Amino acid sequence: MEWARRRRLHGDKMSIEIGRGAEAVITLEDGVVRKWRLPKSYRLPALDERIRQERTIREARITSDARRHGVLTPIICDVSRFELKMEHIRGDKLKDVINPDLSRKVGEMVGRLHQGGIIHGDLTTSNMILVEGDICLIDFGLSFIERSTEAQGVDVHVYFQTLESTHDRPEELIEAFKAGYLEVYPPGEAVLKRVKEIKARGRYL
Repeated sequence: MEWARRRRLHGDKMSIEIGRGAEAVITLEDGVVRKWRLPKSYRLPALDERIRQERTIREARITSDARRHGVLTPIICDVSRFELKMEHIRGDKLKDVINPDLSRKVGEMVGRLHQGGIIHGDLTTSNMILVEGDICLIDFGLSFIERSTEAQGVDVHVYFQTLESTHDRPEELIEAFKAGYLEVYPPGEAVLKRVKEIKARGRYL
């Protein structure tokens, strides 16, 4: 869904709310995106602060690590205890413009992530932005480091599920993804086999 934009003053600056979810509020201020991780009242305060801080730091680190592995991501400008400040990415969401060529590029991008041991955790076309022919991957809030075939398979399965549920001719897009993924990450053969098993199990619908 498209989040309603809300305007408010932050000091003497105008802040525009561009996203809100269960975990965080995202605002745009002077061309910089600010992601504030929300507190959870059901957790003990000390535990809540530790978890929010750990997740904020992890998201910043993995977002930057992905860039080092050749994946375009927002540049992190600053990290505080519960807040990230990052580059504002302007472009078209991939969900609105995807075609087989672009899906192949997604495959190449995910192959680089998995080659680097990075699991994104939310590989939807809403978290990919087309910028001058390149795809920028955003929102690493659910990301983690793991090299298991199962984790990589679930990552790819989420993308396939997105294509099947929200896009026309998903088979073409999936085949294009596979070609790009295997070109960059030959061990992905085992991952794609695991994706079929995951779908058959119906564990991650």
